Amino acid sequence: MNAVERSQKIVADLTSIPDQEERFLHVMEKGKKYPGLPDEKKIDKYKIEGCASQLWLVPDFRDGKCFFSVDSDAFITKGVSSILAEVYSDATPDEVIELDPEFLREAGVTQHLSPNRANGLSAICKQIKLYAIAFKQLGQ
Repeated sequence: MNAVERSQKIVADLTSIPDQEERFLHVMEKGKKYPGLPDEKKIDKYKIEGCASQLWLVPDFRDGKCFFSVDSDAFITKGVSSILAEVYSDATPDEVIELDPEFLREAGVTQHLSPNRANGLSAICKQIKLYAIAFKQLGQ
């Protein structure tokens, strides 16, 4: 499954939950179940600024593909960021660069985020794209 297909699956899964509150609970459950990061990776180098909660994004590039791991001290932030990591991991840099995170809005995730959480989401999406651009240059 490529990144676009993974994003479409997320949209289908989340929009199948008609109640917005239940959808948010589902996203929070994803955050609770996501393994997160070991403490040694929770450093300033990987911290995403602009989010109300603590949020870290650790990139990796191997075999021509991008991989992302995330963690947060807030379950909703961890849930949303784990969705991003799930969609954008195991994708080529071009796939990451081309796939707009608009799928989160289509899935009904972004409409009810607080302004601080929306800022954090924007910041992590921007950082994922920047890592993909850097990885693309490495791969050339």
